[in-house]
Amino acid sequence: MPIQARLHRAQGALTTLTNGRHAWSSDIDASLGSDDLAPDPHDLLDSALAACTVLTLELYIRRRKLAVTDLRVDISHVEGKTEDGRVRYQLQRNLHIEGDITPEDRAKLLEIAGKCPIHRVLEGETSVATALVD
Repeated sequence: MPIQARLHRAQGALTTLTNGRHAWSSDIDASLGSDDLAPDPHDLLDSALAACTVLTLELYIRRRKLAVTDLRVDISHVEGKTEDGRVRYQLQRNLHIEGDITPEDRAKLLEIAGKCPIHRVLEGETSVATALVD
């Protein structure tokens, strides 16, 4: 099912998103004229990478029965412009893995993090086609 976004103008710029099974929200910063009631779109993009990384690692940890006791992924970003005016979006992903695992297991988990589907999309070639529909 596609993601649908619906703007609630009476609440600043609060937007409800749904995939037909779940609903979540997004907003813009108060400095841009909203009430800052939900994460902004950049937070949602960054959180997609964080969630996908944690879930991909968890599936690997379960399959390998690794003794991981805690797993956390922190994502931050820096946004800028390239010389030709395009957006440069640099994501920083930090993995925090606790448990009785070997250095080899830790290295493999770092490798597996790079295989999460959202990571692969972000590093791949992405395009957006937009149509105005009545």
